[in-house]
Amino acid sequence: MSARVLVSGAQGRMGSFACALLERAGGFEVAARTVRGDNLGEVARECGAELGLDFTVAGLGFDHGLALLEAGLRPVIGTSGVSSEEVRELDRYARKRDLGGLVVANFSLGIACLRQAVRAAARTFAEGEIIELHHDTKRDAPSATARELRDLMGAEGMEEVAIHSVRLPGLYAHHEVLLGGPGETLSLRHDTLGPEAFGPGILAGLGYALVATGVDCGLEHALE
Repeated sequence: MSARVLVSGAQGRMGSFACALLERAGGFEVAARTVRGDNLGEVARECGAELGLDFTVAGLGFDHGLALLEAGLRPVIGTSGVSSEEVRELDRYARKRDLGGLVVANFSLGIACLRQAVRAAARTFAEGEIIELHHDTKRDAPSATARELRDLMGAEGMEEVAIHSVRLPGLYAHHEVLLGGPGETLSLRHDTLGPEAFGPGILAGLGYALVATGVDCGLEHALE
């Protein structure tokens, strides 16, 4: 039996990709779609979905995650701008309702690997910076992925990690972490060349949320 998914932000770049992906993939089906102006909480309560996949406007991820949990759905939030404190609040609320979910700034499997590599490298190198490059229609800068990489480096004791943002036509999504020490440098880079890179991660994230208790942050939780 397929798990039913509510896709919010279905008219956008990632939302429309996710809908097409779920229509092709086994194990999931699109129960409902919301677009700008729809009442997410109302649709969530009425559509009979078990999962909510959110790809809306940066800064709305927390509110939408809370609305989905209040309606009894398990949220997978791909919308950027959810802070660490907001993830903790979603986690507390989900556990009270015996639900699970996941907050993911980037559904690329390669970015999940990059996060783990950056965490390990930041324990060894004392200084580093981040360069993120995206297509010229991306609104937010720096990217949520770059901000999360900076937070990971900071959690390992690296202070004042600068982020350099580039927006140009012809790019898609690229992240590079440069670390330096006496007599050596280390460059860790990931290049996303198209939305196909996000498909396996979206499916993995939904599968994880379906059985999880509490809300975690980062696709790596779904890959363990």
